[in-house]
Amino acid sequence: MTEKNKPIGVFDSGVGGLTVFRELINELPKERLIYFGDTARVPYGSKSKDTVTKYSEQIVRFLMEQNVKAIVVACNTASAMALDTIEKEIDIPIIGVVKPGAHTALKMTRVGKIGVIGTEATISSEMYSKYIRSIDEKMQVIGKSCPLFCPLVEEGLWEDPVTEEIARRYLIELVDTGIDTLILGCTHYPLIKRTVQRVVGEDITLVNPAYETAVECRKLLRERDLLNEEPIRISENAFTFYVSDEAEKFRRFANSILPMGILGAKKIDIERY
Repeated sequence: MTEKNKPIGVFDSGVGGLTVFRELINELPKERLIYFGDTARVPYGSKSKDTVTKYSEQIVRFLMEQNVKAIVVACNTASAMALDTIEKEIDIPIIGVVKPGAHTALKMTRVGKIGVIGTEATISSEMYSKYIRSIDEKMQVIGKSCPLFCPLVEEGLWEDPVTEEIARRYLIELVDTGIDTLILGCTHYPLIKRTVQRVVGEDITLVNPAYETAVECRKLLRERDLLNEEPIRISENAFTFYVSDEAEKFRRFANSILPMGILGAKKIDIERY
């Protein structure tokens, strides 16, 4: 297998990163992909930086064992807390979801006020704020943690009145600050994008870092001359899924959002890494 033919590794704390995986399928149709969901230790959003870094390092070691050519950290919390450390430990390209989303928000804002919603850990880390302001210190970045969104998404309540009511409670004060751009700073949130848009109104532009990350991944692979140029054979299983627990629940969720059906995910002992 040549370097170009090798798979891309993608990981998340659970199932939310499948929204990134979905965008990668669309943006990079010739690429083989390996996904790992840390379903035994989800959520990462309430854990410390040291713990999230340890978990991320274990997953990266597993993915490196699968001979991947690049890694996508499809988790805002891990991108915020562990990416800088991991970048120094491996010699293949690695990309998170924070910087691509931040760059797009900077391009889209008209009034210089950007909102960010995410897990408690992502918001408290102020990763989006720090990065955006490192590029343009005049920008105002206002964060809001929305911890109930993830379980609502995983229950499939994307268009449910309960989800819309919770969104109103979370977001109305954020809207009142005068933001004109809102970053969906958790990989679960694209699945409730329509609900969020209804609550915040059409005047606020939503930024989906999952899509922006897939676009950035293509750019990075092209720059490193790692884009696969050979079409995937019809008979080939181009996508492989691993989890640390609850493979059946993962399979059901994956089949609800991915463009193709998956037969299952292999459970592994990630603690061995």
